[in-house]
Amino acid sequence: MVQIPHPDGAAADGQRRVAAIDIGTNSIHLLIAAIDPLLHSFNVVLVEKATTRLGERDPISGALSPQSLERAFLTLGHCRELALSHGVEQIVTAATSAVREAPNGREFLQDLEDQLGLAVDLVSGPEEARLIYLGVLSGFSFGETPHYILDIGGGSTELILADGRDARALTSTRIGAVRLQREFCQQDPLPPSRRSFLEAYIQGSLDPAVAQVKGQLKAGEKPVLVATSGTAMALAALAAAEDDGKPSVKLNGYRLSRERVDQLVARLVALTPEQRRALAPINERRAEIIVPGALILQTCMAMLQVQELVVCDRALREGLIVDWMLRNGLLGDRFAFQSTIRERTVRHLARTHGVDLLRADRVAAHALALYDQTRGLLHEDTGPGRLLLWAAAQLHTCGKQINIAAYHKHTWYLIRHGELLGYCEADHLMVAAIARYHRRGLPKKRHESWQQIKGRDNRQTVASMALLLRLAAALDRRPADGIAAVQVEAEGSRNGGPATLVVTLLAAAGNGPPPDLSLERWSLRSCGPAVLEAAGLRLKVPEP
Repeated sequence: MVQIPHPDGAAADGQRRVAAIDIGTNSIHLLIAAIDPLLHSFNVVLVEKATTRLGERDPISGALSPQSLERAFLTLGHCRELALSHGVEQIVTAATSAVREAPNGREFLQDLEDQLGLAVDLVSGPEEARLIYLGVLSGFSFGETPHYILDIGGGSTELILADGRDARALTSTRIGAVRLQREFCQQDPLPPSRRSFLEAYIQGSLDPAVAQVKGQLKAGEKPVLVATSGTAMALAALAAAEDDGKPSVKLNGYRLSRERVDQLVARLVALTPEQRRALAPINERRAEIIVPGALILQTCMAMLQVQELVVCDRALREGLIVDWMLRNGLLGDRFAFQSTIRERTVRHLARTHGVDLLRADRVAAHALALYDQTRGLLHEDTGPGRLLLWAAAQLHTCGKQINIAAYHKHTWYLIRHGELLGYCEADHLMVAAIARYHRRGLPKKRHESWQQIKGRDNRQTVASMALLLRLAAALDRRPADGIAAVQVEAEGSRNGGPATLVVTLLAAAGNGPPPDLSLERWSLRSCGPAVLEAAGLRLKVPEP
């Protein structure tokens, strides 16, 4: 995500412009949106797409090829300049399957930041599915009916069960049009035996996802299937051209029966690549991968037992805009439940691992109080770190269910490999690392948890937020909380020595005598060496 200082602020019409870039396995999409803060809506100003084929990776190492990287750099440089020319205040980004899986994917993202100034969010499969859901919801009325959403990408296929309030199931499967074309379609047209093998492979790959979405259905529900992505749009365009004699300009909402899909697939599979390229509704690049993509769509319809699909032209890139609006308080109503996705997914992970939620809330409250009072003393964060600190405070004890003695290390593992929707990979790693370093030793270069934090700014955020969490966790010494407030002030240095951080604990008032906080003061003083080493400050905890 790139924040761009813009001297004019909002446009003269009061609208705010934001750009979204979706770095996919087959294509890179740019969308520029004009957001109306009063109407809580957005309209699309510009859409661009370039086929960069990041999915054309080295067959042995799986690395992104030099040719695909060059194409991506050129395209993203163009996207950035185009976005800036429209006066956007922010560029939000997402890299998906190809970059997630490639050994040099993170190196590619670092080069983008160093050379183009684009900080790209690497999103997980379920997070990609959530963003697709948001994009579809922004342009499609769900009403009271549950919907399947199917997005066939170049490297992965997302299958979602959702209604107008929330997504019930978010799945991502490692099959996509580019991936299958590369691995299974060396002969084109496909021989019947090869087609049967590919269909069986697709079905086996989709089985877990289909079972998951079907398992979330309530008795009597019959979801509508919404299909997004280039494959669905190409099939709809082909059908519309056959019906009307010319390509359709507007495909959003176009309906295709399962019987019609079967007919289109049978036709496409029998054609040579040259014959598919000659079809007016299908461009040259899409002609190369339309067959495996169409087989995914056809197989999924059969497995879901649906007789019709409706095409939606909104997906991940629009979802990025909606997610930005949610984070900035510009959406409500049907998106209100999604606006709390970060909090809900953190609490869900905490419950999964047996965290005492009342105590976690207390530690989080102490951590945020310390954060608010120590800007300029223990950290220079301007806001993003506060959200990460809250999440880490909620989850910092989840490793206790594995091993009490070294629970901070197990906590890191559980958070790292858990699912945190609403968080990009960099934020996810930072939450895990903040929780990891809330006790025992400070970060060291040899630690895997530290090596995975990229960039000096991110490492500084982790180090400072972990120190705040260390202090807050030190106050959590007993089941009942006796602390009413934590007050922080700084005392100047004497004789050229380090300054002093003074932390005063105020006991909670009650009917009886105030609680004795000597245990909490002792525990807090034990953090003194870490505060001195990390922040260069002496820690003082005065007696009442």
